[in-house]
Parts: sequence; C-alpha cells; structure tokens
Amino acid sequence: MSYDSENIFAKILRGEIPCNKVYEDEHALAFHDIAPQAPVHVLVIPKGPYVSHDDFSEKASEAEIAGFTRAVGHVARELGLSAPGYRLIANHGNDGGQEVPHYHVHICGGGRLGRMLAPRD
Repeated sequence: MSYDSENIFAKILRGEIPCNKVYEDEHALAFHDIAPQAPVHVLVIPKGPYVSHDDFSEKASEAEIAGFTRAVGHVARELGLSAPGYRLIANHGNDGGQEVPHYHVHICGGGRLGRMLAPRD
C-alpha cells in the first residue's frame, strides 16, 4: 500500500475536511472517530505521510516517533482512560482491516470492550 496524499486523513491534516479535534501538536493530530465503535473512540494520526506502523517505524525521525507516542499517551490521559483502561488499535494492510492508507492509532475506552478478537470457528 503506497501513501495516497488524497486520503481522508491527509485532507483533514490540510484543513480541507473538518474534524472534532481532541489534541494537536507538531507531530500528531487526535480527533473523534465519526463512526465510534466504543463509548470513547479517538484516532491519533502522525502529521507525516506514513501509510502504516511498519512505514512509520522505518522512516519517521526519532522526534516524530517520540512525539507521536507521547501524543497517544497524552490523549488517553486527558480523556480519563488511564485508570479504567483502554485499547490501542493500529490496523495494517488488507488482512489487518486498514481502511485509510495513513498510519493511525485508535484509542478505544469508556467501558468494558470485551474480547480483542472474535473466537475463530
């Protein structure tokens, strides 16, 4: 999967599409998911053009990686999710269910989330 500069998250970063922003700094933008799958469902995206965690971890600078990781933690704490707990999800590629070709982490919480994956048949 190659980076598509016309993906929805790139458009959000450029201000072409609005979002319900939770947090922003020089390395990351966090906003509420438009189709939440949990009581709290926020996406955190790096500001650079990275397709996946694999791409990000290989090509991002140390400052970008540290800044993004800190942003994810900051958002979870600000949302009050640290004490009760939360789930981080980063889908990768077709088999992993990635829908947007821009690296992003889902922060899900606000209640019991159940099993991470459905039981296999």
